[in-house]
Formats: sequence, structure tokens, C-alpha cells
Amino acid sequence: MSADPIPFDQFMDAALYGPAGFYTSGGAAGRRGDFLTSPEVGPLFGAVIARYLDAQWRRLGEPDEFVVVDAGAGPGTLARSVLAASPECSDALRYIAVEISAAQRERHPDGVESVEALPSERFTGVIVANELLDNLPFRLAVFEDGWREAYVEQGSDGRWTERLSATFDPPLSWLPESAPFGARAPLVDRAAAWVADARALLSAGSLLVIDYGVPHTADMAHRPWRDWLRTYRNNERGEHYLSSPGAQDITTDVPFDQLPEPDSVRSQAQFLQLHGIDDLVAEGKRIWEEQAARPGLEAMKMRSRISESEALLDPAGLGDFLVAEWRT
Repeated sequence: MSADPIPFDQFMDAALYGPAGFYTSGGAAGRRGDFLTSPEVGPLFGAVIARYLDAQWRRLGEPDEFVVVDAGAGPGTLARSVLAASPECSDALRYIAVEISAAQRERHPDGVESVEALPSERFTGVIVANELLDNLPFRLAVFEDGWREAYVEQGSDGRWTERLSATFDPPLSWLPESAPFGARAPLVDRAAAWVADARALLSAGSLLVIDYGVPHTADMAHRPWRDWLRTYRNNERGEHYLSSPGAQDITTDVPFDQLPEPDSVRSQAQFLQLHGIDDLVAEGKRIWEEQAARPGLEAMKMRSRISESEALLDPAGLGDFLVAEWRT
């Protein structure tokens, strides 16, 4: 990293995606990784996503080639669950798992195209980004007699510290006019650009973004910044975000008002219920009850749907994530 002051997004970019970055050097989601996402709860999440994909395939007229891009696929957990659910669109399905980490791509399942970057050609289908935008580098605004941008610099002792710019001129529309001294807010320019670029790839279809976030940036400015600017390591909260670059994840709640306006925004609980999670849980209960006397592996998987659904729908946890959809 440079010794000169740099915007926070450049620091975060190097810390997560540089040569020794957290993701490029092997940081991963999962029970044995650094954080847990919905696909890692169990296969139920992927089974519901498979139902969503079928609904979009039918909406588009059941095209002979239906491309699904899993952006930020990690080790391919979502891909495994979707394929295992045997969606109706399977014969038309071309599943592309996009993951920057070579180590993670090696773990992708058979039946997917494992690549480092989004496709360059337009296509018909769906792009799914589950907990991707929160990890895209963001700038950082700090309120100190007006909103200023945080830059970071490295001292002779190797420590990183912040330096603030002059106040924004003109002011940024999504930041409140006033806030407590020291209040902070993320500026997610890169996430907004990613959404715009992803939408441009779709000749027909939908972009589905699932992430922890808030509807309005102003809500974050009035919360303690440690609530939404977080680091993770080994499934636990990490150190200060300027400490140990490359050794921990850096993430933020996503302020959805800074993104292009979606066609719909729902909670994850609402989205999963809309696309049949209750039916899948009821099916799991029925199969378990039928085979409870001598349960096999399939019956055990069906029984697990109950606990999985509780975690995925939890209003104090994953169920409160936001799901935004853009359609073309």
C-alpha cells in the first residue's frame, strides 16, 4: 500500500483484494471460515433460489439457454444447493460461478463454469449477488463541522491513521445536513456502479441482490459506526478496520438509497416466503414423519429444513436482510 494518504476505498481494496488481500489469500465464508452466510446455513436457501430461478425462466418464455451468474460465489455452496434442487430450468441452465479467489474456485462443484470475473457479453438470465455489495470497497464520510471524506495514511511505525478532507462541496444528497460529531457513513459508489454494470449485462432477466443493509444512509449516520462498519475473522468480530489489513474481512451495511432504484425491495424473510420456503418446510416435515421410524439420509435432510428456516427467517438476523430486484 502507498505511504501517501489514500481514500478509504483504496485501502479497503488492497486489504481485501490486493496480492496479500483477505479474499485473494483465501478468506472464505462457512462454518470453518470467517463468517456465515445464508447458503452455509444449509441447502434450503438454495432450494428457494432454485424456485426463484424457475419463476424467472418461465417469465422469460422458457429460453433454451438460461444463464445464471452467481457473483461472489465463494466455495460454491449456493451453486451446490441450487443444482441439488433440480430446478425445472435445469436442461436450459448454464450456471456461471464468479469468484476472485483461485483457492475458492478450486472448490466449485461439477456442472458450473468457474470464472474470475463477470461475463463480458450480454445474456438472458439472472445475476445473483448474495452478500457481495457489503464487501465492495467504499469511501467513508465523517461529520466534523460538516461532512468530510476520510483518507488514511501509514506512519513510520506501520500503523494506519485517518486524515479528513475539506467538507464536501457540493454536499452529497443522501447525507443528512447535520449529524453528531464524529458520525460516519459509507459512500458506496463502487456498489452502485457494480449494480449498473450488472444490469447492463442482461438483455432480458433480473438482477437479485441479497445483503444486510438499510433503506436510507441517514439512518446509519445516527447509529454508532461500530454497528455497521465491521470486521470479521474466524467467525468472530475482528479488530479496528485499519488494523491488520489483509488478515480480516471489512464490511458495511449497504445503504440501498445510494444504489440505482430497484423494482422491488423486500426483507429476506418476505422474499423466501414469496418463493415457497413454507412449502419446502412442510414437505420436509411430511417426509420426516413418513420415515421417522427408520430415517435415512434424505429424511434427515428434510428434518433439517425446520431449523434452517428458523435461521433464514429470523427477524433479528438473516431474515432482516434486504433483497432488491431489478428486472429487464
